[in-house]
Amino acid sequence: MEEKSFSRSKTAYEQAKKLMPGGVNSPVRAFQSVGGSPLFISKADGTSLWDIDGNQYTDFVGSWGPAILGHNNPSVRKAVQEACEGGLSFGAPTLKETTLAQEIREAVPSMEKLRLVNSGTEACMSAMRVARGYTKKPGFIKFSGCYHGHCDFYLVKAGSGALTFGSPNSGGVPANIVKDTHLIPYNDPQALKECIASHSDIGTIILEPMMGNCGFIKPETEFLETIRELQSEHNICIIFDEVMTGFRVAFGGAQSILNFKPDLSTFGKVIGGGMPLAAYGGNSKIMACVAPEGDVYQAGTLSGNPIAVTAGLETISQLKNKDYLVLDQQSKKISEGMKSIASDYNLPIQTDHCGGMFGFFFTKHRINNYETSSHLSTKTYQRFFQYMLQHNFYFAPSAYEASFLSFLHTNPQIELFLKHFKNFCEYEMEQSV
Repeated sequence: MEEKSFSRSKTAYEQAKKLMPGGVNSPVRAFQSVGGSPLFISKADGTSLWDIDGNQYTDFVGSWGPAILGHNNPSVRKAVQEACEGGLSFGAPTLKETTLAQEIREAVPSMEKLRLVNSGTEACMSAMRVARGYTKKPGFIKFSGCYHGHCDFYLVKAGSGALTFGSPNSGGVPANIVKDTHLIPYNDPQALKECIASHSDIGTIILEPMMGNCGFIKPETEFLETIRELQSEHNICIIFDEVMTGFRVAFGGAQSILNFKPDLSTFGKVIGGGMPLAAYGGNSKIMACVAPEGDVYQAGTLSGNPIAVTAGLETISQLKNKDYLVLDQQSKKISEGMKSIASDYNLPIQTDHCGGMFGFFFTKHRINNYETSSHLSTKTYQRFFQYMLQHNFYFAPSAYEASFLSFLHTNPQIELFLKHFKNFCEYEMEQSV
């Protein structure tokens, strides 16, 4: 087939680099780990993206999660357009904020009280402040490879872009800011116990209940049980970062699948229906620490923005009637299909899935945390990414990211992808001979 032209995207990238660091507004978008120039997108609809060169792709990124109903959902778009007629921002309470909070609480019972904010970073930053305000202990545990936004005290072996660029510790973060951040491996219950036993200042544990920023990795039973024990026996405040998993792996989030009630949770992406919106909340006693009820301060002019809240309400109202088992079966078809095909060609791969998320690592080694992810072949992923781009499939431009399905992805699309994956495996085998 004739190789695609990305000439307009390349020109746009050169222009953008003159005005923005790296030419992008978020690092992974720069394509540095997969090669070539980033695609500049002109529009999205359903399961498809179009770049400014006119190329169309089946999208398995979904704006990094929120497009669970597909891009440009007609009902969400109409609701947003109607809401815009009433104004874009008030900086004052609206009835829709209360309605959305009620919808979130009904779907996720642990969210007894919550606060709406604008991004996952803001939600995770605020949740930790509340946890520290409640426990009166500054120390907390995070797990290497888990990404909780770009707040200073989280940028220690964070996932996603930090892993992609091989620079897990960000410049500009003073050492004293991260001195209370205790870093241990995900899925390592013994390290978790030892860390708690060795540090009396630890009052909080934050984790992605299913990792999505170091590839897709599920928690192991013993690891999760250890966290549950620490929660009850040591009165540790547990924060689930469900910015990715919330309303995506299940309507009630990962916590509904894992049967775990965290003290606090953060949500984003899906609850905004593609608009900038997130939330943090949980135990009403802990949330009583938040101003104006308590002394933990957090504020924002655009928190609960009426347009974003409208998009979120319409999205959640549709998701109520969706069958997440169907979504899980689709992601299973991709995950197990890739594994079976790769096995036929002796291409090392590890795959997994849950609900609308799936992931894969090009390695023969079992990967259950950031430390073991060093075994994966980023060069193989780079070739996979470029091959799929040429064949009209768009994946994350990083080997350290989960992939996402929407309710609009069809069996024929999945079968076509698996056909091209088979061709990719054949290509890889030929190159290795």
